[in-house]
Amino acid sequence: MKRLTVMVVKGGSWALMTVFAVLTALNAWVILSTRDQITQDALECPHAPVGVVFGTSYGLKGGGSNPHFHARIDTAAQLLRLGTVDHLLLSGDNRTRYYNEPRYMWRALHAQHVPAHSMTMDFAGFSTFETVYRAHSVFRVSKAVLITQDWHLPRALFIANHLGLDAYGCVAEANRPRLDASMRVREWLARAATVGDLFLWHRVPHFLGPALPIESTDN
Repeated sequence: MKRLTVMVVKGGSWALMTVFAVLTALNAWVILSTRDQITQDALECPHAPVGVVFGTSYGLKGGGSNPHFHARIDTAAQLLRLGTVDHLLLSGDNRTRYYNEPRYMWRALHAQHVPAHSMTMDFAGFSTFETVYRAHSVFRVSKAVLITQDWHLPRALFIANHLGLDAYGCVAEANRPRLDASMRVREWLARAATVGDLFLWHRVPHFLGPALPIESTDN
């Protein structure tokens, strides 16, 4: 019985080590294959017709505003003013009438004097995958700057590369809010899951619908 217990413990340990090694390898693939597409300084980001702004919650669960949201908004407005992008695609979650990420982004950008004709809202960007997929397939974007945090960009760019979207990442924050442990683990697992979505399960978005090309692009 004791010998069996030892064997089970050893087997479980090897299994956990194998899973950890696979997850680590997948994360390394995602990060290393996209690192040359990421620009840390907004002033140095390459031009693209469209800047894709990824949705996130306006507020934090414990109260207060979300610094990641404001960093994305500030960077998007800056890139538009600089002429780095010609148009902004605001893509986020709108699952209920009381939670509307694209609308929050639109209002925040409008408050920074971004004109309405320079923004398009995508209300079905329920995930990073769906935001990138719909930008390419529904809004017919062929070249874009992806605007989000540095820890999020590798996954978004990895998806874009797989789908054939010519994309670069512009880091959305100069003074980076600290990423807590739970978010680090979540992103670590999400990168690995993305590889499965693209190469094993061939994931597709919940909603596609008719093409809605953004006219200001030079596609």
